[in-house]
Amino acid sequence: MSTPRDDILKIFHSALAAVNGLACVERFLAVRRLKGEVYALAVGKAAEAMLLGARSALNGQLRSALLITKPGHVTSGVKAFPEIRVIEAAHPVPDENSLRAGQAVLDFIAAAPSDAQLLFLISGGTSSLVEVLPEGVSLDDLRRTNQWLLDSGLDIHGMNALRKQLSRIKGGRLAAYVQGRSVLQVLISDVSGDNPADIGSGLLVPEEEGHAKPSSLPAWLQPLLEHAPPQLMDPAYFLNIETHVIASLDDALGAAALETKKLGYNLQVHTERLNGDAAVAGRQLAGVLIDSPPGVHIWGGETTVALPPNPGRGGRNQHLALAAAERLVDRHNIWLLAVGTDGDDGVGGEAGALVDSGTILRGSSECMNVADCLRRADAGSFLQSSGDLISTGPTGTNVMDMVIGMKQ
Repeated sequence: MSTPRDDILKIFHSALAAVNGLACVERFLAVRRLKGEVYALAVGKAAEAMLLGARSALNGQLRSALLITKPGHVTSGVKAFPEIRVIEAAHPVPDENSLRAGQAVLDFIAAAPSDAQLLFLISGGTSSLVEVLPEGVSLDDLRRTNQWLLDSGLDIHGMNALRKQLSRIKGGRLAAYVQGRSVLQVLISDVSGDNPADIGSGLLVPEEEGHAKPSSLPAWLQPLLEHAPPQLMDPAYFLNIETHVIASLDDALGAAALETKKLGYNLQVHTERLNGDAAVAGRQLAGVLIDSPPGVHIWGGETTVALPPNPGRGGRNQHLALAAAERLVDRHNIWLLAVGTDGDDGVGGEAGALVDSGTILRGSSECMNVADCLRRADAGSFLQSSGDLISTGPTGTNVMDMVIGMKQ
């Protein structure tokens, strides 16, 4: 007989299966068939899965491919395929391999025949993994900027707005290098609203308006923005670029809802996206579960954590889960899972955590202090001690975060 924890994880894995990059790309290309030889570029945390789906669907049409992802997100089997070149670069803070990957993208496009069919497979993580810098901006500048963005507590829209300014390829600028070739761009969305301009910082998507940026910037950052390249305003650059979002958070939530109903639980899917401070959100969600009748609640979105100096282990999902656990002490009929659909929640390598009424007691018995861990952004250490961390490894997708709460 399954336990509540078993059922929550089953619901989550059903959601992952619905947005898996391999399956989604394979299904899409079975309908949207391509002609002739195909040159594919796959970038992001789901790059390997998406490229494998394309390779299967194209049935021998794949002439050459460039796969760019973070370390640990590509298997030795893919590296053995002669038509696929693999580059591993850093995430979430770019490194020299990110610049090498950016140049490799330009070289890959330039080497493709003028009549080639280009296939771009883009997923979350792309913004850090590939970059071509403007004159006057160094790798150190880029790394410092990205670290400031990560520590700032800004949401993904605010971060990407600034990233686009310090790039020769983001914000649609990569379209200038395509030079009229036919491009099919296939996206897995990791942003609220599923706007292609925000996915991977919009490599091939024109900016509709001038760059927005955070209202308060450190003094050292403002001068760097003076090096921002001009936007591509001519629609002709984008005439041959066709874009499709093939998987999103809504797809994952829908699959989770179906599985919940199959398991016989009452269900409430919350349509508003999670955002704002992770600890505040965690306490609020715990309160919803406490005040609700028995059943399953499903949320999705992406919260933030303003990091202190020298933060500890874990990410926003573990931070949210630990804050929720504070309110669930002695609530023996409530469980809450907070997890990243990419399987990667900050420092430590876990996807998130599944907490319950005993989480705080178990962690405290190991001499951990919940308030101190939250203050130091070290939720992962507490949750490791309480035995509540969830590890999935790379999932082959990335459609933001999910929270699944259950009350019996």
